[in-house]
Amino acid sequence: MLSMNLYFTDEHQWARLSADGQTATIGISQHAQDALGDIVFVDLPVIGKSFAQMDVGAVVESVKTAADVFMPLGGEVIEVNEALRADPALANTDPMDAGWFMKIKLDPADTALELAKLIPEAAYRPS
Repeated sequence: MLSMNLYFTDEHQWARLSADGQTATIGISQHAQDALGDIVFVDLPVIGKSFAQMDVGAVVESVKTAADVFMPLGGEVIEVNEALRADPALANTDPMDAGWFMKIKLDPADTALELAKLIPEAAYRPS
């Protein structure tokens, strides 16, 4: 079932907006995980750090390479996935759910313009 609150970047990161539109959960897509291979380490940001859209918000290391995780939306980090930090394989087995990276508080003044630059789930065609 498609979600009206799930968006992707061209770099295959995703943002899932909360029902109230105040926060978003950030992660990497299945396509990104497939391209990276087995993820063995994640470097997550500190709570309270603010990012602009498309800033590097995290780094993943796989058996093949290291890659930046770009922020689909700007905002302030309010939570990081400690389970992912402890077990980076969650990004391999469930990148769209249990393998999420962080949650951010959105800036309502910027969110609409930033969403317009993303790809809605229904139009996302990884290649």
